[in-house]
Amino acid sequence: MIFLFKIWFFNFTWIDALDILLVAYLIYQFYKLLRGSIAVRILWGIVLLGIGYILVNLLQLKLLSNILGQFFGVGVIAMIIIFQQEVRKFLLLVGRSQVFGDDNFWDSLPWRKNNRKTKVDINAVVEAARALSSSNTGALIVFARSTDMKFYAESGDRLDAVLSKRLLLSIFNKYSPLHDGAVIVGQSGRIVAARCILPVSENPNIPATMGLRHRSAIGVTEVTDAIVLIVSEETGQVSLAKNGEIYQGLSYQELRTKLSKYLAEKTTAAAAIRDITVEVAER
Repeated sequence: MIFLFKIWFFNFTWIDALDILLVAYLIYQFYKLLRGSIAVRILWGIVLLGIGYILVNLLQLKLLSNILGQFFGVGVIAMIIIFQQEVRKFLLLVGRSQVFGDDNFWDSLPWRKNNRKTKVDINAVVEAARALSSSNTGALIVFARSTDMKFYAESGDRLDAVLSKRLLLSIFNKYSPLHDGAVIVGQSGRIVAARCILPVSENPNIPATMGLRHRSAIGVTEVTDAIVLIVSEETGQVSLAKNGEIYQGLSYQELRTKLSKYLAEKTTAAAAIRDITVEVAER
């Protein structure tokens, strides 16, 4: 083992340096999730309590030391409870690693050839998007991939209907009771539910010009491998969201090409496990 230097009786090696760098990176990523939220203040409160605990021990204040010791004795459990949402986001971030969580990596393997055909009627979707865009009618259509997104479907009205242009136009008609919310299209190519509620993204880098419809599209693709089609009510602009990213101002030919490509892609095992985990956690 190659020693870098020695601190008192401790031999500092390259492995120790790597260990410290990895821990620092994980702490930094966790802090990025907390930054800008009230959880940062809670974290600083815990840090201050930790410093106080060290000082109390140095001053040998036994009663106060015992009280704080009991608090820090269940520190891991308390942290998980207090930072439940942040811990889940952190685990989702790990699950969405850019190497093994990427569809292109898995599809490049020789035994995983991409020969899947989508069951979604792309023509009906594109023609509906064209009509909705021309009338500046807002729309939000979610295309499930590894799962049928049962949790989100249950937040709306179940339909189990054949996907068609006329049905999509009827649902998103401004006077329809189903227009407010998202339509979920299952793996079978059928409309599973309408008027569904989606999670809103908390990404601070999203431009302020994007409304709730676009933020919801980004939000659901951050925690699932779904593809989301958005039609802006203000501009009539057509966009697609995937993996927490949004592609705006698509032409109808670009929309057709991207939908065909994305819906034909195989989903990774990591994505499937992630979706199942999210649905179970939400329950």
